[in-house]
Amino acid sequence: MLSKISTFFQSLGTAAEQSEKDISLELACSVLLCEVMLADGKQGPDEQQKLSELLQQQFHLSNQQTHEIISLALSLCENATDFYQFTKTINENYSLQQRITMVDLLWKMAYADGELASIEEHIIRKIADLLHLRHSEFIQTKLHNRAK
Repeated sequence: MLSKISTFFQSLGTAAEQSEKDISLELACSVLLCEVMLADGKQGPDEQQKLSELLQQQFHLSNQQTHEIISLALSLCENATDFYQFTKTINENYSLQQRITMVDLLWKMAYADGELASIEEHIIRKIADLLHLRHSEFIQTKLHNRAK
């Protein structure tokens, strides 16, 4: 009985480790962008178009690849309990400047519909903290995108 319980918990740990390994850099960034897009409860065509543009520009994806990664990212958004698994992938693969660029993309996503909801700003702040950015870098990217 005890061995069955032990095996069960080990299999849970293995599944969680495997799912973290399966998250590509593109997918991790896509999930975070989708989280910002969905934050205010409105998912308009402007935001969907902006998401596709940002992913294609940042990762040089085809239309088909972009569509697939957005579908997968939206699915992961529904089941995610936090941002850590995604920001961990970014922290392990991106330099400081690339992480600042990632936050810049999040602001572009937040401003895609022409207005900034407080929940979008809150989510970007949480992500910036998890990406180990200073407050000044967070504010600088915000001001850079608000001026546009």
